[in-house]
Amino acid sequence: MTSDPFIRSGLKPHEIPVDFVVDQKLSVYSPDDHETWSRLHRRQAELLRGRVCDEFFTGLEALGITPDGIPDFRAINRVLKPATGWEVVAVPGLVPDRVFFTHLAGRRFPAGFWIRRPDEFDYIEEPDVFHDVFGHVPLLMNPAYADFVAAYGEAGLRLSEPEDLARLARLYWYSVEFGLVETDAGLRIFGAGIASSPGETRFALESASPHRIGFDTIRVMRTRYRIDDYQQSYFVLPGFEAMPSLDETTLHSAMAQARPRADIDPSVVLPCDRLFQRGDGSHHDSTQIAS
Repeated sequence: MTSDPFIRSGLKPHEIPVDFVVDQKLSVYSPDDHETWSRLHRRQAELLRGRVCDEFFTGLEALGITPDGIPDFRAINRVLKPATGWEVVAVPGLVPDRVFFTHLAGRRFPAGFWIRRPDEFDYIEEPDVFHDVFGHVPLLMNPAYADFVAAYGEAGLRLSEPEDLARLARLYWYSVEFGLVETDAGLRIFGAGIASSPGETRFALESASPHRIGFDTIRVMRTRYRIDDYQQSYFVLPGFEAMPSLDETTLHSAMAQARPRADIDPSVVLPCDRLFQRGDGSHHDSTQIAS
C-alpha cells in the first residue's frame, strides 16, 4: 500500500502529518475536476445497473454520492458515522501499510482526495477520489461489510510476518477490491476495484475467460492475484453475512492451515473448488501472445 503521496497532491513532505490525514481542500477542485467526476459517475453508474449488488446503490443514495461533483467528505461523514461508525478521511495518496491498518481499525477510510486527469479517464495506477469514494465508501453503510473492513485493519496490526500479511492481503483483494456475491438475481459485483472500472465491470461477470469460484478463506489466502490485468479468478461470497471472520482465534487457525501449503496460481482450478464457472483463459492467453 506504500507509494510517494506527494506527486499527485502537490503537498510538500513536511506538510504531511504522521497519520497522513490532510484537509480535503474542496475549494481547490477546478470545474474540470468536477466534470471529470461527473462523467465517471454517470458512466459507471449506468454500467453497474443490473451488475452490482443492491447494497451498493443503496449506499450511494444514502450518502448523497451523486454525479453533481466531487463530494464533500464532511457531508458523507454526517450520514456514515452514525450508521456504522465509519468516516472518510482525506489522504494525499497511498499510505504506508501500518498507517492504512491503523485507520481501518479505527473505522477511518483513507481516501485520496485528488482526481485523475482527463487523459487518464479510463485507467490510473494509483486510486483516486473516484475509486476510493465511489468504489469503496457506499458499502461501508452495510454493517457486515463495515465490520469486516475494520477487522481487517485490526488483523493487519496484529500480524508481523511478511508472508502472513501477504495472505491477509489476498482476503482483502479478493473481497473488498475484486469480490463477487451471490444474490437471488444471480452473481453481482461488490468489489471496489471492479465497481470503479468499466472494463472489469463487464469482464468480471460476463467474460468466458475467468474462473468464478466459491469463496473459501484458506483457498483465497493461498491464491496469488494479478495487479497488471483483469483477474484470472474471482471468488464469490454467498452474502455479506458470510464475510470471513478475522477475529484473533479464527484468523490464527486459518493462518496455521495456510502456512504449510503452497501458494496457488490464479489460473488454477482445484478439485475441491465450488465452481460457478470454469474459465477458458482466453483473455490472458491472448494478452500473453500479444506481449
